[in-house]
Amino acid sequence: MLLSALISFFYQDGVTLSICLAGIITSLIGILCMFFTRLHEKEINKREGYIVVTFGWVIMSLSGTLPYVFTNSIPEFTNAFFETISGYTTTGASILNDIEAVPKGVLFWRSMTHWIGGMGIIVLAIAILPLLGIGGMQLFAAEAPGPSTDKLHPRITDTAKRLWLIYVGYTAAETILLTAAGMSFFDAINHALCTLSTGGFSTKNASVAYWNGQPIIQYIIILFMFLAGTNFVLSYFAFKGKVQKIIHDEEFKLYFKFIAVFTIVAALVIYFRADVSASSIDHPMVWGEGESAFRHSLFQVLAIVTTTGFVTADYTLWTPFLMVFFFGLMFLGGSAGSTSGGVKVVRHLILIKNGFLEFKRTLHPHAIVPVRYNKKAINRFIVFNVLAFFILYMLSFIIGSLGFSIMGIEFKSAVGLAASTLGNVGPALGDYGPVNNYAGLPSLGKWWASFLMLIGRLELFTVLILFTPFFWRNR
Repeated sequence: MLLSALISFFYQDGVTLSICLAGIITSLIGILCMFFTRLHEKEINKREGYIVVTFGWVIMSLSGTLPYVFTNSIPEFTNAFFETISGYTTTGASILNDIEAVPKGVLFWRSMTHWIGGMGIIVLAIAILPLLGIGGMQLFAAEAPGPSTDKLHPRITDTAKRLWLIYVGYTAAETILLTAAGMSFFDAINHALCTLSTGGFSTKNASVAYWNGQPIIQYIIILFMFLAGTNFVLSYFAFKGKVQKIIHDEEFKLYFKFIAVFTIVAALVIYFRADVSASSIDHPMVWGEGESAFRHSLFQVLAIVTTTGFVTADYTLWTPFLMVFFFGLMFLGGSAGSTSGGVKVVRHLILIKNGFLEFKRTLHPHAIVPVRYNKKAINRFIVFNVLAFFILYMLSFIIGSLGFSIMGIEFKSAVGLAASTLGNVGPALGDYGPVNNYAGLPSLGKWWASFLMLIGRLELFTVLILFTPFFWRNR
């Protein structure tokens, strides 16, 4: 917040003192909490871990509303909380109707909520959730195959530092490249913060479609969306020169194939059936129809799969087939150990492998046929965890859709909202599609969407276990 106040002061947008006040109040509350709990035992058990992770995110979101409220950018608390939790969970759903009218200090804070939340998720996924025995990165715990059987570092704090360094490095690199490509420095740093976190907040009302006349900018964002959707442990291995670990990683290979195949399908449909110029928000094609079809399809496939949510065109206008196609991509998600939301590619990989093996088990009921990942057998309890997660995810989607429909929201918008908020995607369908925002959502709908964003971001189990009676019973 204080950094945002510095940006506000530099651009003289008139809200410097208000953002400073928000930062000071947040700091004082934190200091008081530290003071009154200084004698508390520092050891943490698994049950306390769930509580700390869940309520940590909620408290961050509550304190994060202060810059919006104090600057009067978003005076209503419900809207301010929605915008903040959408930022921290890297969903990118916004209630702002005129983004470009918002003071620059507030816009920078908005982007920072993405960046903080994105890195928090990486550390959470790689360092914390495996200790609790849950989450996509459970596959990469010490007893399971995967990248982190080669420990980055035995201590969690040192692992987190290395990941932070990669995260900061990528952000700086994208900022420099975007600035060199023609973006203003302010726009460049904001879009870098939101790309690496796979968030999707933009400084422009038209999102990245504002630069449809400058394809090089969109290709730079495409590159970093792809990197942000990969496991950050693999980035570490790449910088250490261990390229073989990336090439042979099954999740990365499937992630790459998904992107390639989905892009080709979308590009062919766009080229032969859709009117790109009619859906690309006021900017003409500049490098020809073929390139434009490829770029828009690649950009939107990556934006949805990695749950970044940036927009270069209204994909709901690209034929009914592509609207359903992109809706389906909302359930995919990027790699485990990335800043992406959604189900995650590694879970889909295990579900697919286990599904095929069921045919073999049917023919040979007494055979022991384990699911293999990176050429190593996976513990069957991990397979059960993935199956349970997928069932719980789909059940949450159904209940989420029903919740929105009870509020009078029509079917297409309701299912789009549920898929988008649960998967932390951002743009949905219908009235809440890529070129619209969430301002028209009823207040109760915004709180419901906030809950779905939170449980989706924290891998379902982390939050939903708090609603079970046995969690609160004494041991």
